[in-house]
Amino acid sequence: MPDKLTPEPTTLDVAATAAQPLSTSSRSDIAGFMVMDVMNEAAALERQGRHIIHMEVGQPGTPAPRTARDALRDALENDNLGYTLALGSDPLRHAISLHYGESYNVDLDPARVIVTSGSSAAFILAFTALFDAGARVALPSPGYPCYRQILRTLDLAPELIETTAAGRWMPTAADIENAHKQNALAGLLVASPANPTGTMLEPGRLGELLEVCNRLGLWFVSDEIYHGLTYGMPAATALSYSNDAIVINSFSKYFSMTGWRVGWMVVPERFIRVFERLAQNLFICAPAASQAAALGAMAGRDELEANKRTYAQNRALLLRELPKAGFADIVPADGAFYLYCDVTGFGLSSPELARRILDEAGVAITPGIDFDPVRGDRFVRFSYARSTADIAEAARRLVAWHTRA
Repeated sequence: MPDKLTPEPTTLDVAATAAQPLSTSSRSDIAGFMVMDVMNEAAALERQGRHIIHMEVGQPGTPAPRTARDALRDALENDNLGYTLALGSDPLRHAISLHYGESYNVDLDPARVIVTSGSSAAFILAFTALFDAGARVALPSPGYPCYRQILRTLDLAPELIETTAAGRWMPTAADIENAHKQNALAGLLVASPANPTGTMLEPGRLGELLEVCNRLGLWFVSDEIYHGLTYGMPAATALSYSNDAIVINSFSKYFSMTGWRVGWMVVPERFIRVFERLAQNLFICAPAASQAAALGAMAGRDELEANKRTYAQNRALLLRELPKAGFADIVPADGAFYLYCDVTGFGLSSPELARRILDEAGVAITPGIDFDPVRGDRFVRFSYARSTADIAEAARRLVAWHTRA
């Protein structure tokens, strides 16, 4: 009987014996977004029948304004909702430019407006257009964690500038000069109002930061996503000080459209085509349906201002009640819908404290380690963007939990 022939190796066999296993890129080695992990833990408890009050996620508890939903309904009936121009639909870009005249007395050419898939796409466009691989970009700390993770994914280096409660968690011009002397910077990104602190740059300090960036030859990227949500002094746009600033905003927060994923950015006129080429290749365009709704949202100011009044009530309620629950060290927020609290007195790290409060009080909050990798284990963030009834119940639970603990 003839010997059994050895079969020829298949493509799969060859791949299985390759010397080096397949692996992902070093660019993908970034931390998760902790607030989303907290949401997952809260959802697991809700599936068990628990009632959880969500103060971890920075999103309004209200839907998009009625005018946005009506605009989408009309678009669904009368528009094929195909691709728009890469820079966005002309009517929406024009409406955004008018917004700058009405809100800030800034005369803005609509050609400079780029509609994006949320502010996240705007940050990707800005970082890709402005900075070569390896460039250092200054970020105040604490700050929104996705800034530094997007930078790292693009082979850029986030340079964290430690800020303090005494300085209202905002950098100074001297901070930027000192950082630039130690490690040459290519740019600075500042959010005002800020996440997680809710604090703002005074107009004078914003002007000083823009001046130092201009003098040192640094790009200034202004995250203005929480504009419209201020409770004292109004927010100033960087465009009032410089036409070279990159301004990023979104319909997510004031306009209550987080899941619609539509935002915008304003860029210098001479670089419009640079951003357009990138947008064409990376995103094609923002979702047409979301753009139609966003245009409608701009007519919903009465409803949106009512939402803001709710946030103001929630803010006042928490500033009154949180100290009774042991959260006494708070810098009162100027805007957005966050409070950032020092929790050193609890004797637990912020992740441990947040987990206990979720398990024992049914309130989801975000550990500060998400926003400040160095000092954040001493802080937690509360979001007060839900209904006043929810926030009042959360405060009641927190006070009761602190009394028991």
